[in-house]
Amino acid sequence: MAKYLPPEQARKKIRRRSKRRFALSVILLVSILFIGGSFIALLVMLWRDEMLQPVFSTIETVFLSNELVRTIVIFWILAIPLLLIIFLVINGVRRRKFRYYRLTWEDTVRIAVDTEKREYEKEQEKAMHSHRFSALNEKPVGAAVRAGAVQSLAELCEKFRRFAATNLHLYYTEAQIREFIASLTVSHILILQGISGTGKTSLTYAFGEFIGNPSTIIPVQPMWKERSDLLGYYNEFTRKYNETILLRKMYEANSSESIYITVLDEMNIARVEYYFAEFLSLLEIPNPELRYLEVVTDKWDDDPEGLKDGRIKLPENMWFIGTANNDDSTFSISDKVYDRAMVVDLDSRTTPFAGEEAEPTVPVSYRDFMMLAETAQRGYEITRRNERRLKALDEHLTETFQITFGNRIMRQIRSYISVYVSCGGDELEALDDILCKKVLRKLAYKDLSLMKGDLEDTAKYLETLFGEGKMPKCRRYLSRVYKL
Repeated sequence: MAKYLPPEQARKKIRRRSKRRFALSVILLVSILFIGGSFIALLVMLWRDEMLQPVFSTIETVFLSNELVRTIVIFWILAIPLLLIIFLVINGVRRRKFRYYRLTWEDTVRIAVDTEKREYEKEQEKAMHSHRFSALNEKPVGAAVRAGAVQSLAELCEKFRRFAATNLHLYYTEAQIREFIASLTVSHILILQGISGTGKTSLTYAFGEFIGNPSTIIPVQPMWKERSDLLGYYNEFTRKYNETILLRKMYEANSSESIYITVLDEMNIARVEYYFAEFLSLLEIPNPELRYLEVVTDKWDDDPEGLKDGRIKLPENMWFIGTANNDDSTFSISDKVYDRAMVVDLDSRTTPFAGEEAEPTVPVSYRDFMMLAETAQRGYEITRRNERRLKALDEHLTETFQITFGNRIMRQIRSYISVYVSCGGDELEALDDILCKKVLRKLAYKDLSLMKGDLEDTAKYLETLFGEGKMPKCRRYLSRVYKL
């Protein structure tokens, strides 16, 4: 087995041997040329002077008569071939040694390459078996929750409104706060829409501060098209998962009792039904235990415990609230999204009102919040009179515009009215609000250029059905639509 030499040392030895071999070859060649040339020149000179025959005769006479000379000549005749043989043997040995060093160097290089390859494979294997998730492998810590912080939804609304005004100098009407809180109990998807500067993002920020668990604000990007824009993706080159803040918050929320608010800021700057499609579908599943989003396609033994076969549970205690501006720089929100979401309109700024001393946070747990909502829904039901009004309005809209409530919207209406009244509001006020946002909004998808008369008749029908001066939001919406 060849002796191991470091690559640099082997290269130096090979260079030295090559230089020596080259020098010896040059000296030998020069010597042969010099001696052979001189001998040939001597023979030519003797031949030209006609002295070649006498010289040969003299050599023959001396060689035959002188024993010493004869011995020397015979010696050199035998020695020259012997010396040539010795030279060839030495040269062969040198070539063998050179080949030895060359093979040693090649072995050294090969060993070095193999070593580097093994190191690289070890690093790749180590990377393959290291955690591909970083933050998710850390133990999540949820916000502290104090049980029984509020006794009713009306108390929650009042404390939240005062907290926003006194602590954050953000001002909202009682109706806006009721609409926001009641919408949270109906759907896990909310849309806050209105003109810029009316406090859409501020409202969600204030609520996160109020419950002691800051809201997560995610600016939506125009190029978003799929769920990986929200959840991140696995990088095949680094063998690491690029985790997003939403993925980390979802993982944390699954082991917490707190309420988590995720704000999709400027949600319609990209198409909501593209990047948020899977969330919309999963939130329709009645059983929360079956709502799982795929994060990775396979499973590693050291994946975080909160992932189930590469999937993460969509937390029950997380709400997705999108802010939307309706201008030329945004996409229109589809009917599919509006049907599943609750809508809060913030169309104007509220006049500031005097606040008292700073209000403390109220860390309401998810269970307590939902218990208050369930209590409100059981404790108050829509009146039979308004049920009849809704049925009559549904028939009118179906016949006139071919739009109807649908089972999902009817469930939302009943739940919303119950909670809104529990928040301190009026039933007809709640009905006016949700009919405008969930039912009459569907008119926007119709060609209304030839329906002005029908729209005016519907506005009059509302007054006939609910009373003069009632349902102001619905009447304003119809007025705005048929004047376009």
